[in-house]
Amino acid sequence: MAEIHTPYASLKKLLSLLNGFVAMSGIILIGLGIGGKCGGASLTSVLGLSSAYLLHVGNLCLVMGCVTVLLSCAGWYGVTKESRGMLLFCILSMVIVLIVEVTAATVVLLFFPIVRDVVLEHTFVTLRKNYRGYNEPDDYSTQWNLVMEKLKCCGVNNYTDFSGSSFKMTTGHTYPRGCCKSIGTVTCDGRNVSTNVIHQKGCFHKLLKITKTQSFTLSGGSLGAAAIQRWGSHYVVQAGLELLA
Repeated sequence: MAEIHTPYASLKKLLSLLNGFVAMSGIILIGLGIGGKCGGASLTSVLGLSSAYLLHVGNLCLVMGCVTVLLSCAGWYGVTKESRGMLLFCILSMVIVLIVEVTAATVVLLFFPIVRDVVLEHTFVTLRKNYRGYNEPDDYSTQWNLVMEKLKCCGVNNYTDFSGSSFKMTTGHTYPRGCCKSIGTVTCDGRNVSTNVIHQKGCFHKLLKITKTQSFTLSGGSLGAAAIQRWGSHYVVQAGLELLA
């Protein structure tokens, strides 16, 4: 027997589809959260706790994404069982999630310019005090060695940041070998500061660019997910009221 298509059945299918869009926005948030946690952890080890807000926002996106996926499943259950209470709970919960997402995105966008100057001063002071070079590498020094090698830079502002630092007093070198364009060569002796030998520019602006990209990605992704949820929730409300009328 052929399946009978009624407006009632079509409405339930529409609600299920809309819940799928909401679930998709949750998956987007989970992806953003994982990316924010990984990137934020690496940056925090170099820039310090002043950049840890990326970790917190990443955690928030991860939690909101999981909650959104669960709410979409609950909404699908409410449609299947025609439960007015379940649908109402999902709708109200999604409103709260939307408010949190928009607030988090706004805070990140507003917080970034403020934290920039604080991070610069903190990173400069910490590098001069705690960086040990390659001979006695701790976690902090190892991370900085990787940053200077991969980003092709030297110090926070420039190679002169190591002058008078604990690294200079311990090793007698003007800069670590991570600043060299060709590590292991004779000219990379810790004293030759020629532009042909070392990267003279600092790492801060490159790190700041990475931080800015991650901040805007988190904010843009959160707002995009919120837009999908806003659209999906709007039609879920309309269709749900018609279904349960």
